[in-house]
Amino acid sequence: MAERKRVAVLGSSGGNLYGIGGSDPRALLEAIAIQCEAADIEVAYIQFVAAAASMDRVDRSATSARLLAKGASGIDERSAGSLEQVNGAAASLDVEIAAAIKTGAVDALILVSADPNGVNKQAVAAAAERGISAVGSGGASVAEAQSLGLKFISVTGSTGTTNRTRAIGYTAALSRYYKLRYRPVIGARVAVDAKSVWKNFDLKGIMVPALPAFIAMALVLAISKIPGMPWFGKMFDVLIGALPIVVAVIAAQKISGLDEVAVVAGLIAGVLSKEGGILGGIVGGVLAGILVAYLLQLAFRWGFPGTTANIFAGGLAGLLGGLVVFVALAPLTVALGNGLRQLIDSSVAWSPIIAGALAGLIIWPAIIAGFYHAAILPIILLEMETAGNSFFGAVDMGGLVMVSAGITLANIIAGRRSGDRAVAAPGFIVNIGFGTFVEAAYPFMFSDKLVFAGALIGSTISGALAGILGVRGTAYVPSILAPGLSNNPFGFILVMLAGMAVAFIFTFVANRLAIKRAGSTV
Repeated sequence: MAERKRVAVLGSSGGNLYGIGGSDPRALLEAIAIQCEAADIEVAYIQFVAAAASMDRVDRSATSARLLAKGASGIDERSAGSLEQVNGAAASLDVEIAAAIKTGAVDALILVSADPNGVNKQAVAAAAERGISAVGSGGASVAEAQSLGLKFISVTGSTGTTNRTRAIGYTAALSRYYKLRYRPVIGARVAVDAKSVWKNFDLKGIMVPALPAFIAMALVLAISKIPGMPWFGKMFDVLIGALPIVVAVIAAQKISGLDEVAVVAGLIAGVLSKEGGILGGIVGGVLAGILVAYLLQLAFRWGFPGTTANIFAGGLAGLLGGLVVFVALAPLTVALGNGLRQLIDSSVAWSPIIAGALAGLIIWPAIIAGFYHAAILPIILLEMETAGNSFFGAVDMGGLVMVSAGITLANIIAGRRSGDRAVAAPGFIVNIGFGTFVEAAYPFMFSDKLVFAGALIGSTISGALAGILGVRGTAYVPSILAPGLSNNPFGFILVMLAGMAVAFIFTFVANRLAIKRAGSTV
C-alpha cells in the first residue's frame, strides 16, 4: 500500500482573503483538512497567521493576531499578541517546517495568502530546493513564491471563492497530480452524485427555513387592510413574486451543501422560475443545486482556478436550472399549486364541517408521526402563496397551538404533581407568545389517554369551526396578532378559543381524576 502524501499548509488571513473566509481561520483550515482527508492526504503541518484585520492595511505593532499550528488534537493556538510578535513566533515555526521539508517529511505545500519573503521564507526555499509541488491562492504571494523557484501545479485567486471551494480546489489539484481518488466532501457527506442526490432532497428542510418570508408576507397583507395604507398592497405583490426566489435559494443550498456559490445559483434559478410559483421555485432551486455541485467538481477536475470554477458553476447551474422551469415547467408547477388549493377550497365548499373536522382530527397524528413539516406545512405555504393566509393555517393555530396552550394552562392552574407547573409554564408562554412549540403538551398527552383524547377532540372542534366560519389564517405568530392576519378576525378568535377551552377542560378533569385516584389508594 502506497504511503500517504503529507502536506504543509502555510498562510495568513490575507488581504482580499480576509473578507471572504480569512477572518475565520479555523473554518478555513478545517475545510482544507476535511477535503485532504477525503483524498487520503495528511495535513502534517500548519502555520497560519490570523490577523484581526485585512493585511492590506495593518499596523504590525498595533494589530492583534494569532498563530495557528497543527497540534496533537487538531488546530492549536501557538501564539497570540500583536502581529509583529506573532510573526516572530511564526518565523520560528517556519524553521521547523523547513527542516521537515528537507528530510522528506512533506510532499507538497498549500499556500493560502502566504508570505514567501517573510514568515514563510525558510519553508518556501526548502520546498523549492527539493522540487516539491505546491498549490495556492493569493495573487501576490503566489507570484513571489514562483519567483523563488517553487513549482506550482495549481494557482488561483481568492475572489468569488469560499473556504470550502478553495479547499476543494487545492485538494482536487493535488489528487489529480498524485493520481489519488478524491470526491469532495460537502458538510458531513460526500458531494452530490446521481445515486445520492434525492437522499439530499428534503421538502421540510426547504419549507421550514422559508417560513419567515411567508410570515412577512402575511404581516404586510394585514397592514394593507388598514385604511390609508394602500401601498402595502403593492409590497404584498412584490413579496409574492419573491417567494419562489426564496425557496429556490434554500433548495439549491440544501441539495448541494455548498455556500455562496449555491446561493448565487439558487438566486438566478429563482428569478427565472418565479412564474412557476413556489413549486416552480423549488424545482428550479433543486436543479440548480444538483448542477452546481456537478459543475464545480467538473471545473476542478478540468483544472479551472477557484474563481473561475465558482463563476462557471454558480452562473451556469443557475441559468440551466432556471431555464428548465422558465421554458417548460412553469405552467405545470402553477397548475399543480392551483390544483391543490382548489382541492382544499372545493372540500371546504362541499362540506365545511366535515372538511374542517377531518383536518383538525389528522393534524395531531401528523405532527406526532413526523409528517406535519413534510406534508401539512407545504400545503399551508402553498395556500399562503396567493392569499397570504391558509385554511390549514387556521387549523394549525386553533387545533395545535391553542390546544397545546389549553393543556399547559390546565397544568399550570391545577397540575396533578408539584412539578407540572414548572414543566408547563414555558410551553404555554411560547405557544401564546410565538405561536409555536406545540410539543410542550406531549408529556401530558402521552401520560394520560383522557388528555390525549381531549387534544384530538379540541382540535377536531376547532377545525370544524374553521370550516363553518370559512376562516383562513396562520400560526407561527403571537396569538394576539394572529386574528389580524386572518380573513375573519372574529371567527379566528372563536376557532382559537374553542381549541384551547376543550383541551383545558379535558386536561383539568383528567388531573382531578388522577389526584382523586391517588388519594383513594393512600
